[in-house]
Amino acid sequence: MKITPIDIQQMVFQVKLRGYDREEVNRFLEEIAQTVEYLNRDNATLRERIYSLEQQVTELKRTETTLSNTLVSAQSLAEDVKRSAQRDAELIVKEAELKASELFRQARVELGNTQRDLSVLKKQRLLMVERMRATLSTFERMLDVEASEVYQEHHIVPEEKMEGESSPLR
Repeated sequence: MKITPIDIQQMVFQVKLRGYDREEVNRFLEEIAQTVEYLNRDNATLRERIYSLEQQVTELKRTETTLSNTLVSAQSLAEDVKRSAQRDAELIVKEAELKASELFRQARVELGNTQRDLSVLKKQRLLMVERMRATLSTFERMLDVEASEVYQEHHIVPEEKMEGESSPLR
């Protein structure tokens, strides 16, 4: 049974012949009632405080759980981003290697074409030099024939022929 301060204040003891001093008992009961009232108020305050703190602990646990989940999600997201960036970097490197390989292949093909073109041009140059020599030789012979006809008509012997030199164009 729970005793309240009012129960203590309203308590009446039977009076017997040689009993306790009523005033002293009443004063004591009044002090006990005040003490119990103070203890009950203090107990109620402490219970309210405990309830409030328990609510705070519950809220903090929820917040901790949320933060923990958020941290796990953030770590997972960071790992996903890191893996994605790594894959992208590998793809970029592979793409660059393929482009470089293709450019190198094209450069080799172009070098081969340029070397062939250069070879053809060298052959054409040699052919042109030979043609010019042949043409010059033909003109020289024509000049010799022409000169010899002129000398024969005028009965002149060229000095060069007499000395045994060859024609200056050769």
